[in-house]
Amino acid sequence: MKTLIIEKLQHLEHEMRVIELWSETPPAPEAFESEQPFALDTMEPAEWLQWILIPRMYALIEQNGTLPSSFSIAPYFEEAYKYEDESRCLNLLTHLRELDAFFTKAN
Repeated sequence: MKTLIIEKLQHLEHEMRVIELWSETPPAPEAFESEQPFALDTMEPAEWLQWILIPRMYALIEQNGTLPSSFSIAPYFEEAYKYEDESRCLNLLTHLRELDAFFTKAN
């Protein structure tokens, strides 16, 4: 199971790099203090994926922590990117939907 999650996270990172949503510069430290879902008051959606979700999932796996029993993040990203060129974000949204489905199926 953990191998599949790592694979899905790698697909997300790869796709973010392909469509140039991956950044070499992290958000300001105070952006990480947000209490809002997806840090929507302090980060762009791609920043949240890159700097919060992906690293936390890797950390949970490395530490043999308890993985989320389910989550649904694709709808947020579908809304966030609804005005983007559909072909640009299609693969990213597909990977996010697959990640959601994986956790739904796993439980």
